[in-house]
Amino acid sequence: MATEIGPFSGAVEMLAALDSGDINSAELVELHIDRIEARAGELNAIPVRTFDRARSAAVAADAARARGEGAPLLGLPMTLKESTQVAGLPQSAGILDLKDYRPTQDGMIARRVFAAGACLLGKTNIPVALSDWQANSPVYGRTNNPWDVTRTPGGSTGGGSAALASGMTPLEIGSDIGGSIRVPAAYCGLYGHRPSESALPRSGAFPFGDVENPAFVMGVHGPLARNMADIELLFDVVAGPGEGEDAGWQLALPASRHDTLSGFRVAIMPPTPLAQPSEAMQQKVDELASFLGRVGATVGEAMPALDQRAYFADYHTLLSALTSMGLPREAREERARESNENNDEFVAASLAGFVLDASAYLQLLNRREHARAVWRAFFMEWDVLVCPTALDVAFEHQTGPQSQRVLSIDGRSVDYMSNIVYPMWAIYAGQPATAFPAGLSAGGLPVGLQAIGPYLGDRTTMQFARLLEREWHEFERPPSY
Repeated sequence: MATEIGPFSGAVEMLAALDSGDINSAELVELHIDRIEARAGELNAIPVRTFDRARSAAVAADAARARGEGAPLLGLPMTLKESTQVAGLPQSAGILDLKDYRPTQDGMIARRVFAAGACLLGKTNIPVALSDWQANSPVYGRTNNPWDVTRTPGGSTGGGSAALASGMTPLEIGSDIGGSIRVPAAYCGLYGHRPSESALPRSGAFPFGDVENPAFVMGVHGPLARNMADIELLFDVVAGPGEGEDAGWQLALPASRHDTLSGFRVAIMPPTPLAQPSEAMQQKVDELASFLGRVGATVGEAMPALDQRAYFADYHTLLSALTSMGLPREAREERARESNENNDEFVAASLAGFVLDASAYLQLLNRREHARAVWRAFFMEWDVLVCPTALDVAFEHQTGPQSQRVLSIDGRSVDYMSNIVYPMWAIYAGQPATAFPAGLSAGGLPVGLQAIGPYLGDRTTMQFARLLEREWHEFERPPSY
């Protein structure tokens, strides 16, 4: 019996249908092109379209399959984030001055995807300099959430999350230095995996540059998809040392610590003084804790023994130092002066990063290593740490300077940048974290949680999310799609 393949079929399912001959790559690409053209106006998820390229790649893939050749993604259509380096295609990162920039060669992420046989449908929308939980830029305009077009799909991989949730693509690769994989996944009801730092190449996309730089910590690439089998498929395609490192080491991640939920030791993050999640978010955390207890998992409230405010401040300082590499010294000094006019300790910590000297940077990295040791000790007793992915469900579109924006959480006005609290835990110490759907809020919007794991314990957090997909909640299609 032929497999019925549609826009919401999984990538693994599509590949099986290609192998069996139930569909060919040319047909599969056209299915997605039709979907993109039908839904483009309401979502604006894929502003850079490469349909002719995808069609040519599909023809080549069908011919290769007919010759008995194979590859992990052979003939599968997919998208990449606009900030990903692809030869000849725009890589503006949403910055107007870079709207005409075209790299001359593929970055490592793109090379691995193309070598695996993928057919590129296009590049997905992002915010300016990838620095927002929205996907809105002067280059491509605004992307809307398929669950509610008045709301953000998340950022910075917002175009990718909207495209996945609406059936325009089966796979996407995002980047994450401030929650840019996991927050879009949560806002659109998807899965997203932030890998252990260094498990994937760090080059080949803005702002990481075009060479592997081990001093550029915290930032990673990672997969988004509608199911965990697809997450693991794409993770395995792109994982491993970056260019120039291949001869020196190989990535051999340990297997998941457990194969059943009953075997997991699950820490539930207690309330943090840094930010309070919405009632809808906390309710889903509580529901998951109760469910895990019923199926036999070890569940308790626990948190690494960290000075949370110092940890958060150091993250802000390091983030601003890394993301301001190209700014002139005068611009850095001006931002540092502004910090003296603001009493918020975290704003001051962030702006201090713009003028961090080499000695202070090394001291900061030393403190980070002490924090990583605390995480290692924590994961001797626990397997995963569960917490919200963001403060609440997707918020309504906002404009104006981010410093002047607020989020409304259960009637409370919360500083816009507080939304980084929950993504930040895994980022600063380089831990893997898998975002997964937790059902819908009372208002009918996706709620997303995350499981943070031990460094290089990617298989553990991914297996945990896969088991929850099977036994608790899975991806749901937006009602009008």
